[in-house]
Amino acid sequence: MRLIFTLMFLAFAGLSLTACGNSTPSPSASEHGHDDHDGHAHDDHDEHDHNGHDGHDHDDHDHDDHSAQDEHAGHDHGDDEHSDHVELSPEAAREAGIIVAAAEMNTANGSLSLPAELRFDADRVAASSPLVSGRIERLAAGEGDTVSRGDTLAVLASRELADLKAEYLSAATAETLARQALEREETLFAARITSEADLQTARAALAAARAQRGGVENKLHAVGVSDAELAALADAPDGSLATTRLRAPIGGTIAQRTAMLGATVSADAPGAPALFTIVDDSVLWADIAVYKQDIAAVQPGVPVRLVSNTGSALASGEIALVLPSFDETSRTVTARMIVDNAERRLRPGQFVTAQIETGNGEPAVMAPSSAIVQVEGRTVVFVPTDDGFEPRPVTPGRQIGDQTIIRSGLTEGERYVTEGAFTLKAQLEKDAFGDGHVH
Repeated sequence: MRLIFTLMFLAFAGLSLTACGNSTPSPSASEHGHDDHDGHAHDDHDEHDHNGHDGHDHDDHDHDDHSAQDEHAGHDHGDDEHSDHVELSPEAAREAGIIVAAAEMNTANGSLSLPAELRFDADRVAASSPLVSGRIERLAAGEGDTVSRGDTLAVLASRELADLKAEYLSAATAETLARQALEREETLFAARITSEADLQTARAALAAARAQRGGVENKLHAVGVSDAELAALADAPDGSLATTRLRAPIGGTIAQRTAMLGATVSADAPGAPALFTIVDDSVLWADIAVYKQDIAAVQPGVPVRLVSNTGSALASGEIALVLPSFDETSRTVTARMIVDNAERRLRPGQFVTAQIETGNGEPAVMAPSSAIVQVEGRTVVFVPTDDGFEPRPVTPGRQIGDQTIIRSGLTEGERYVTEGAFTLKAQLEKDAFGDGHVH
């Protein structure tokens, strides 16, 4: 047994010296290493290469390649999703009717021709109706007559008015008597003949008489009786207390009269027509129908010229105001011009054409309004690129005729699409829809 251990120890020591101390392997070791390497290591290497590399590295490589391709495809796809571009050759653009020109500076002047109707100035139309019921005894004016403010239009006989005047005269007399009684009581009280109670009673009686007279006087003023007429009531001739005059509230022309001689009229009939309608046509309104697309150019202060259907000039002025709401029928906004008609050349109800000057005369880049379109909620024009066209955001200003001022986004000399913008917009939306995206 000891011999066996000794031999094993010597063998182990020899192997250790060969592996650690001897750098040149023995022939047997080389052969053994080569055989082991060829037989075992090569098998392991082949198995590792084929199983590990082919099974793992190859899969990782394929996976990385596919991931990179997917990432690249996704990146390109994202670019396509957000790119606004229409690929179009010059020949195809010409066939589609697309015209490109350079942006130019123009003077911001223009005009609009809009329909207008002449109307009476509402502040210069007045209705004359009786303030007290009665019967028409005399007519002093008829339709077409020109009257001044305060002129008599008709004379009425009113029992109601007669009663009020009689009541006023009675109250005035009672006030006079009460004043005289107070003066007498004051004299007697100063002489210590009457008591203070009698004096106070006289003062109260005068105050009551004065209030009664004042109340009736106010009623007479409400039916059109003046102070001068009240002062002359005591000396008025017999039968005149029932007479009242219907007077013109403004100066002008009587446009309508419904009053008839001998007719009974009532002041308490709210639906009754006015006895006289008076209009002052020295000043008229020209109500201009402004369409939605022209509202921005029609503002107060803008010059206006009225012309007839034959083109002859009728009047000049400016926009006085623009009403805030649309007409439900015509879907237009009314702009109003105040027209001086002192010569009575124009008539209310007449239809004319309003030529409105737009623009301020300053130079500005202007483009056809049809060249400006909406793309993805942006206001754009199309500009040419190397292989087609792309939208360019712009800030539009006021529209003047069929042109629109470009405030920013397009400068003088830059080329853009002047005709065919809607065609390019439709193609852009079509391409986006075909890619499955809605721009």
